[in-house]
Amino acid sequence: EKSEVSGIMAKADIKPKSVHHAKEWSDVVENLYRFQQAGYRDEVEYKQVNQVETVECWPETGFVKKLQRRDSTFYYYNKQRECEENEVHKVKIYVY
Repeated sequence: EKSEVSGIMAKADIKPKSVHHAKEWSDVVENLYRFQQAGYRDEVEYKQVNQVETVECWPETGFVKKLQRRDSTFYYYNKQRECEENEVHKVKIYVY
């Protein structure tokens, strides 16, 4: 169900209504950190820009595995958490 919704969102050029910063680490914050490192707001914007249906994730953790930056280079991520505690507050959570 989630992938259908994000698939629909990726087709329409949807902009976030509001944004706030993460207060504590979670799986969601970890993936947002990865998208933002690669130069995107989140999965929605990544799918819009790159015209992809899915994002490659680690099956064990569900964390994003590989992202293509806007300059066509790739970022590769580990299975484990990469967003350090002192980076958590920098992660932006967008609300649609």
